Amino acid sequence: MRKRSAGLASAAIVFLLVLSFERCLASVDPRLGSARVVFQTNYGDIEFGFFPEIAPKTVEHIFKLVRLGCYNTNHFFRVDKGFVAQVADVVMGRTAPMNEGQRFEAKKTVVGEFSKIKHVKGILSMGRYSDPDSASSSFSILLGDAPHLDGEYAIFGRVTKGFDTLKRLEEVPTRREGIFVMPTERITILSTFFYDEEGESCEREKSILKRRLSESAIEVERQRMKCLP
Repeated sequence: MRKRSAGLASAAIVFLLVLSFERCLASVDPRLGSARVVFQTNYGDIEFGFFPEIAPKTVEHIFKLVRLGCYNTNHFFRVDKGFVAQVADVVMGRTAPMNEGQRFEAKKTVVGEFSKIKHVKGILSMGRYSDPDSASSSFSILLGDAPHLDGEYAIFGRVTKGFDTLKRLEEVPTRREGIFVMPTERITILSTFFYDEEGESCEREKSILKRRLSESAIEVERQRMKCLP
């Protein structure tokens, strides 16, 4: 009887350890890739990075849409203060016409890459219909914590700069249409661009190194002129 009780106790301890470990994993901030995307809106810039290890297919798809310029002239159709600012689907949300390559990519859907990452302020979360594999190009930026969304929508990145812009978006007057809270003014994504943070860092380091080498060369020449005939 004692052996059975000891076995049950051990099993309970293992279960609690596993549960604790999973909670720790869920609370850890996932590693951002080096790619950065900037949305330049009529209310300011918003920069974000991706979680390629968490949602690789989603990240690949969204980044390709950005590279093709699909989000240019698109807009935020939804701004629910303290909840989400949602980017419209590019097929219907742009004012500029799309070329064949843009239309082809924009019509694609990605599988639901659901994870244990939490929906907290700054997180990027894919929009979708009832089909878990129906996400295309619409996504939300979390303006506050929303635990009821956890595990229901694919998280693929987070905001790295531009929280002041998000605050300005929350100040735009809104109207309610069904379940959506929508801005009364168009919040346009004027243009987008991307860069690699590691590449930018290398360029800065190379620039610093070149300057130091140049300064060293000047100092060597100065000493040579001073000390040598």
